Order: sequence, then structure tokens, then C-alpha cells
Amino acid sequence: MSHGKIREDKTCLNCGHVVEERFCPHCGQENVEPKQPFHYLFTHFIEDFTHYDGQFWKTIKYLLFRPGKLTKEYLAGKRQLYVAPVKLYIFISFITFFLPSLFSGSEEEMNNDSKKTHASQEIEKEKKKEQIAQFTDSLTQGLKEAQLKAKKPKTSKDLKLTQVNGNDIETDVIDETADGKIGVLGAKTMKQFDSISHKNNNKAVYSYFRPFAKKIFYLQEKGLSQDEIFDRFTNTFLHTLPKALFIYLPVFAFFLWLFHNKKRWWYFDHGIFTLHYFSFLLLGTLIFILLSELMALLPDFGMFTLLSIFIYFVATIYMCIYFFIAHHSVYETRKRTSIFKGSILFLINTFGVLIMFLILLYVSFMTMH
Repeated sequence: MSHGKIREDKTCLNCGHVVEERFCPHCGQENVEPKQPFHYLFTHFIEDFTHYDGQFWKTIKYLLFRPGKLTKEYLAGKRQLYVAPVKLYIFISFITFFLPSLFSGSEEEMNNDSKKTHASQEIEKEKKKEQIAQFTDSLTQGLKEAQLKAKKPKTSKDLKLTQVNGNDIETDVIDETADGKIGVLGAKTMKQFDSISHKNNNKAVYSYFRPFAKKIFYLQEKGLSQDEIFDRFTNTFLHTLPKALFIYLPVFAFFLWLFHNKKRWWYFDHGIFTLHYFSFLLLGTLIFILLSELMALLPDFGMFTLLSIFIYFVATIYMCIYFFIAHHSVYETRKRTSIFKGSILFLINTFGVLIMFLILLYVSFMTMH
């Protein structure tokens, strides 16, 4: 119930009917003052969603520990006791999207503070290290070229390739350079990458990895380290995950529709099941994020490490078998039939989600900035 101040005037501002109590019997609007304190915006949102009557918490409890219960109740017409499926999914998606940004923001602030503290002392050291490293690299490169010319004469094409790459073409796609940066196919910069690709016969490989190389070198030119690039990629991936799952919702429901009786189960019914199941997956992801942040605060003892591994293992197994339990509960088929259909659906959707994640990984990486 809202704590907004009730108007003395009993005429509804929305429809003009007389309001005897708190809510208008005609349109349902609450008869409160139109102007409220600023904090009312936030408290009203929370109250409106949770209702403080147990609706929200009851929904979360059933979603986590009673697989399929919410779907059965909703399809049976009991819809006022729980949060609506679409509203539930959007709210959990928002929290899953918003929470990682808070953690990453706090971590970046801590890192920035520590960097500023030592910046004045480290700048001169880094400059000296870079000068020494450049001199050493140039000297080493000159010695290698002299040895190659003396011992093993090669064509001009091979010499140029060796001079640019310094390695065999069978190099790692992603590796760490001597200065601690990320190298792609033996190249340290985009100019070097293009130069190697032009001189190599296997141009398809370089064409395929060129967007990745361009993004990595661009981020490194902005001064980002390996860890910072990885953190940005992880955050971008987590932010995109709810959107990708939302796009896959109708596909998941379509596969359910294919494997069940069309007369008894409508596509709408499968959509409700999918919304609840995906809400659980997002909530599970959110719990994993919270657990990882909590475990990071604990001392690095063997007992805590074993405990965290055990918790992650149990949670992962539960998230895998959740679908089978929910599927059997909602569709009420025999156990063997339910396990058979559930297994096929699980494999098909695992493959579909895997493809979606590969696309998501590519999009997440390419949209980093």
C-alpha cells in the first residue's frame, strides 16, 4: 500500500467519480495528492512492484524452489497472487543489467584511486623501461637479421615477412607480447597486422581476425591493459545477455509448441512457461554474480575455496535439472515421456543458445568502447 497523502477532496482526479475510501471504485486510481516528496518516486515504485503483501516474494520463492508452479497457477487463472510473467522478466532483466555496472564502477574507482596514488612515482620508471626495451628489441632484431642473412639466405619476400613478424606463420591467434600487451597473429599494431596479412598466402585467416585485431589494438592505444579489456568485455556481455534471451524467447516457445499437443497447449501457454524459465535463468545469473562478489571479499583460505566450488557446483547442477522438473510439472506427461521430450528440447535449445551466445560474444566484443 502506498504511503502518499490522501486528498481531502473525494472527487477522483482521473474520472471524476466519488471516492469513498482510498481507491476510486470506478477506475481504481489512488486518491492521493498529485504533488508528493521526491523520495515518493522511488518508494512508490518499490511498493507498486512488491506490493508489500507478499506477492513479489511469494513469486520469487516459487520461481526459485518450485519449478513450474508459477506457470501452472497462471494458466489456471490464479493471476492476482503473483507478479505477471512479463513484468517479472523485465524487472529481473533490469536488475541483472544494472547490478554488474555497480560492481564494475566501484572496482574502477578503486583502481583509479590506487593508480593516482602511485602515478607520479611510476611514470619515470615506465619511461625508462620503455626506452631500454626499445633499445633491446632493436638490437635483438638486428642480430637476428644478420644471422638469417649469413646462415640461411631467403627470398626478399621471406625476409620481409620475417622482419615484420619475427615468428613463424603458425603463431598463436592471441598471445602476450614482451611488454605485457595483447598480440594478434604475431602483430603488435594494426599497421603491422595489415603488413603481415598482405605478405602472407593465407589471407582468409587474417581477414577473419582483422575486426578482432582492430578492436584490440584500438583499445590498447587508448591505454587499456589486458585485464581492463577483459573486464569491459565481461560487462558488455552481461549487459547484452538479457536482450539476447528476450530475442530467443519466441524461438524457445516455438520448439515447445512443436513437441506438444497443439489442441491442448497453445503457443501462449508455451510463452508463459518460457518467460518463467528465462526469468529463473536470469535470476540464477544474478545470484552467481552476487556469490562471486561475496566470495571475493572472503579470505583466501582453502575452506572458503572448497565451499565456493561446492556452492557453484550445486547451483550449476540445479540450473540444469530445473528445466526437466518444470517441464514435467507443467505438461503433466509420464516421467519417461517427459524426460525424453525434455532431453530433446534441452539439446536443441542448448545448440540454439550456443549459436546465440557466439553471436552475442562477437557483438559484445565489437561494441566495446
